[in-house]
Amino acid sequence: MTESSESIRSHSIENARHEPQGITYAGYLSLDALLNAQNPRSDQHDEMLFVIIHQTKELWLKQILHEVALAQSLIRAGNLVPAYKSLARVSRIQSVMTQSWDILATMTPADYLRFRGDLGSSSGFQSDQFRRLETMLGLKDPRFLRFHVERSEAHAALVAAIEAPSLYDDALRQLSLAGVPVPEEVLNRDVSQSYEPHEGVEAAWLEVYRNTEKWWPLYQLAEKLVDLDDALLTWRHKHVVTVERIIGRRQGTGGTDGVGYLVETLKRRCFPELWSLRTKL
Repeated sequence: MTESSESIRSHSIENARHEPQGITYAGYLSLDALLNAQNPRSDQHDEMLFVIIHQTKELWLKQILHEVALAQSLIRAGNLVPAYKSLARVSRIQSVMTQSWDILATMTPADYLRFRGDLGSSSGFQSDQFRRLETMLGLKDPRFLRFHVERSEAHAALVAAIEAPSLYDDALRQLSLAGVPVPEEVLNRDVSQSYEPHEGVEAAWLEVYRNTEKWWPLYQLAEKLVDLDDALLTWRHKHVVTVERIIGRRQGTGGTDGVGYLVETLKRRCFPELWSLRTKL
């Protein structure tokens, strides 16, 4: 055996000593469980696409919630700059989720109607993870709790998110701690209620945007929040277009007004003053 071959063999043996034994790619990723989680209820070809698109969105939502939770903990501790990374990652994930509507749109109305009846009353309207994301961003609505009573962990997680300060509440607290005047009634509001815009908060953010060098970390935080809201609105708009393309103005499977309901969601803003201030700059 040459010196080179011996060196390679020794290196391989040394590496093997430091590698966890018995862990494979499939095992690490639980691929058997993951790839057997698709259970179409019909024999229609396109139902598999429908299932995978929605399951993939739920996986991305899980990661988004993971990132938003970290960002909140960092912001609450006053570590604004490290929080930017998680917030930027969320925006990138949102872009991927929005693009996935284009894949679903390859399914024609005729394709969808062949298995729509098999969905029963199930609907993306009932996604507990999406409702938890909205809640963590400040769009709180306890009416959605009734859809998750039978899933105790999901129900408890949504309740906890409703009762906790939102990402925007945390940002406003840091705005105040930095010395920018924020109305006391906003800082001490009932955080279980959906956030309502306030002129005093708009004035506070205007101070930041008019003097960006002085308030640079807060200014960058604000823009990261706008990125999230922008991406969420883009996702909602693409959702509306995709649904109308596939089912027109039919009622949604979950009992909503379908496209009509989705259009109404386009009016929602998680961080309203960060939008309204732009007119006054």
